[in-house]
Amino acid sequence: MAGPKFDVTTPKGLAAFNGFMSSKSYISGYQFSDADKEEFAKFTSCPDSNQYPHAFRWYAHAASLQGIRGTIALPAPPAAPKVVAAAPVKVEKEEEEDFDVFGDDDEDEEPKKKPEEGGRAEMLAKLKAEAVARTAAKEAKQRTLVAMEVKPWSTEQDLVALWKKITTEIAQDGLKWGEGFSLQEVAFGIKKLCMTFTMGVNNSSDDVVDAIQDMEDEVQSVEVTSMNVL
Repeated sequence: MAGPKFDVTTPKGLAAFNGFMSSKSYISGYQFSDADKEEFAKFTSCPDSNQYPHAFRWYAHAASLQGIRGTIALPAPPAAPKVVAAAPVKVEKEEEEDFDVFGDDDEDEEPKKKPEEGGRAEMLAKLKAEAVARTAAKEAKQRTLVAMEVKPWSTEQDLVALWKKITTEIAQDGLKWGEGFSLQEVAFGIKKLCMTFTMGVNNSSDDVVDAIQDMEDEVQSVEVTSMNVL
């Protein structure tokens, strides 16, 4: 079934497409279809991940399913915060006074107070701590889209049941499975599962791959085909 039509070559059309894909993994149904291929062919470049995050997610997934490499423009890493150096503290040299051996102790002047030491070091330490905190907050929100292929042992396996088993039994904090999957021919009638998930900075794609490979009676091999920072 063909999906709605969008003119993704214009900002208005691309914004409409981004909104349409906000709650969908594919343009029509729960598998990659001709409707996705037709819409993908209209793009002349990868959508901006900040301005059109849902269109970017769909575009990256569609590109990986079609074996297209080098079309995903990853967001530029955040620039390191500038550290403003504190102005040097000017220390006035006290004038030496003549020592009067016969002078009265009561007439001695109190020594002048020294300028506060460590002010510049404390300021630099504070700026560094603030920069580290901003970087940590940025990384905590970072998400990565991972596309992978899962190959079964035989043509008799129920791949829909296998997909449901993987997405329900493998659960981690920060891990979110894609809403659908697609099937691609491998050889001799065997098809492979093409699926996606998103993860946070505390997740590992290797842990997810190992968990799927532990289903050794149903899974022949697992391969990560792409990873893109959202």
